[in-house]
Amino acid sequence: MRAFTYTRAKDATSAIKLLAENPNAKFLAGGTNLLDLMKEDVERPNALIDISELDLSEIKPIINGANQGGISLGGLGKNTDSANHLLVRQHYPLLSQAILAGASGQIRNMATNGGNLLQRTRCPYFYEVAMPCNKREPGTGCGAREGINRMHAIFGWSEHCVAVYPSDMAVALTALDATVIVRSANGQQRSIPIADFYRLPGNEPEKDTNLMHGELITAIELPKNRFAEQSYYLKVRDRASYAFALVSVAAALEIEGNTIKQARIAMGGVAHKPWRALKAEQILVGKEATEATFKRAANAEMADAKPLTHNAFKVELGNRSIVLALQMAVNGGKA
Repeated sequence: MRAFTYTRAKDATSAIKLLAENPNAKFLAGGTNLLDLMKEDVERPNALIDISELDLSEIKPIINGANQGGISLGGLGKNTDSANHLLVRQHYPLLSQAILAGASGQIRNMATNGGNLLQRTRCPYFYEVAMPCNKREPGTGCGAREGINRMHAIFGWSEHCVAVYPSDMAVALTALDATVIVRSANGQQRSIPIADFYRLPGNEPEKDTNLMHGELITAIELPKNRFAEQSYYLKVRDRASYAFALVSVAAALEIEGNTIKQARIAMGGVAHKPWRALKAEQILVGKEATEATFKRAANAEMADAKPLTHNAFKVELGNRSIVLALQMAVNGGKA
């Protein structure tokens, strides 16, 4: 690990100012991803600004604003606290399921909500500094494109990067139309729909999000919805514990009678960002909640997949996973 300075921030204003003044500085909250990357010499900040004691951890109802009637998750709230909070469990069980599917209990106790959104890919070529990686060092090439790419993207990849985004929490937040609230050095606040928060790799795979340097995630807002009773998070992985998704599906439905009034589907493990299955959603709305409908929706979504040398299995896996997640959602998470 390379040398760095350490500052414990007293308030959000000073923390943001310190970061904005130094292009090589990083915020430190739970540190569950950043410190690993520093140890591997992937991240090389010359300064860490500890924000762990800032008052940004509250989970509360939203009284006013665009998301009135929803809830706000503090950016520094712990993953464990968010997953187990009564408001989340009652009104957004999909989010609770997704958080609990990620990492281990010890890591969830340390990891923050904002940090979870900002975690970086687990692509082994990104972690191995001896290998070419445009995400780690732009212009060096993508080792995974012609290498071992079993875990990699089947949607939205470019010749510059085929890595996938790892967070389970963000997949559920994408399905739930969350908004990320950030604050900048000039004191201004902006709201970023989570669909616009993440980026596909394009020509700049080193940029994971549209967050600007000097901005701090202060909260994540969830709008009021009617998905609580019929939603489900399905995570398919190589082992049952502490593994990243081969494919995951966050499915949420609003059904009247047997007709689907609203549908939300997001996928993990398949793209550089949480992948919103818009084609599948469009097919579902107005249709009966049947296995045949679910299969048509899944087929339509997966038809655009572009697998790599070693991950063609993800196409069929994604297809089956969408169908199963929707079936589980209809049954309120029960098999």
